Amino acid sequence: MKKWFETKKPILILAPMADYTDGPFGHICRKYSGKEFIIFKEMVSSEALFRGNEKTLKMCKFDKTEKPLVIQIFGDKPEVMAKAAQIIEAKFKPDGIDLNMGCPVPKIAQKTAAGAALMKNPTLAAEIVKSVKKAVKLPVSVKTRLGWSNPEEIIKFAVILEKAGADLITIHGRTKTQGYSGTADWEAIAKVKKILKIPVIANGDVVDCVSAKKCLEITGADGLMIGRGALGKPWVFQEVKSRKLKVESGVIARPEGSWQSHYLQESMGLLRSARNDNDKIIKIILKHARLHEKYYKQGNLITFRKHLAFYFKGIPGMKEVRVKLMQIKEYEELEKILKEYLKK
Repeated sequence: MKKWFETKKPILILAPMADYTDGPFGHICRKYSGKEFIIFKEMVSSEALFRGNEKTLKMCKFDKTEKPLVIQIFGDKPEVMAKAAQIIEAKFKPDGIDLNMGCPVPKIAQKTAAGAALMKNPTLAAEIVKSVKKAVKLPVSVKTRLGWSNPEEIIKFAVILEKAGADLITIHGRTKTQGYSGTADWEAIAKVKKILKIPVIANGDVVDCVSAKKCLEITGADGLMIGRGALGKPWVFQEVKSRKLKVESGVIARPEGSWQSHYLQESMGLLRSARNDNDKIIKIILKHARLHEKYYKQGNLITFRKHLAFYFKGIPGMKEVRVKLMQIKEYEELEKILKEYLKK
């Protein structure tokens, strides 16, 4: 049976962002970016799945139209992670299981031995991969970082994961200590790509087709995982695909300075182009809002405000509108504000 990553390169993936990559956002990305990318749903607790927690089980549910789709789990107990993977395979039948070994959030990486903390315990990390691989028939991948504080840690860690049986590895180009600050180190990802036989996915600072192309050139990765670059831009995968990106052989040097300074002008031009048709964008927002309302609670869009902040990020003259949007609770309020904005 063909595995989810056995597809035309580059492989494109929607990142498993906590509180963002839920059912409604997955639906809206699929609708406006097509089928040629994979959805990684927001991570869920293996312990909660093991206990049969209803909220966690609901987070794993998805519609068949969202596929191809991978469910990500986190935890620090091999036997519990294996059982959670079995529950997911039996109940939900996704295309794969992903193991989170990179989350930097303190309640996961510091209060437990899960997430990025597993980079400090490669023996346990390997045991988890082996246990999950033995428990399920689905492909098992790992998402991790460059290290806890030293970006060189990924070299040995990635080899250990491969030997343990990981089918694919996604690397966020920052350490746990960095969190989401600074610039992703694509050259570090390139070093890993050179030594592994399994597919390597690059993650970090890929926000549009310009940065996507540059990241592929530098890392030589088999694909890209896009997270924050998809927020407010559910069409980003279609945008990237439309530029006909190719996986380049070898690695080229990054120009002096960050890609932001070198490619900002072109990126902003593309952003303006994508937002020129305000009417279409607003239709997308309203459709997303309806899906969000249906998925969570009728008549309460407070948790949708975070998406609105991204949809209107970087657009000049929006201060007054943004203030109003951050106060909405009902769909009708949102619709009224957006229609008034269109009239201007």
